[in-house]
Amino acid sequence: MRMLSLVFVLLVLVFSGVSDLTAGEAMIGKTALDKLNDDSITAAIQGKLAADNIQDMNVVAFSHVDVQTDRGTVILNGVVQTSEQKARAEQLAGQVNGVKRITNNLQVQATKQR
Repeated sequence: MRMLSLVFVLLVLVFSGVSDLTAGEAMIGKTALDKLNDDSITAAIQGKLAADNIQDMNVVAFSHVDVQTDRGTVILNGVVQTSEQKARAEQLAGQVNGVKRITNNLQVQATKQR
């Protein structure tokens, strides 16, 4: 399971824009190492959220969560269905090495039943 998580994190890293380092992206006050570290943190959190969805068999719990990282400060934006999911997302983000602070801007919006 750990190997699968590592592979998933690496795939997320590749698709999340680590290639921007070679694309000449302007990074004001941010080194390439800072960007790589932030991208690694973001990918690791996204991987934890996805793995938690799979483990709980709730593939939509964190499907509308956006993760941004700037110099170790993580910002969670988006929508979850319960306050427990909001707290869980923050808890999972806090488990990632390199996270210095978390701003949890997640909004709780229960889905409407038809």
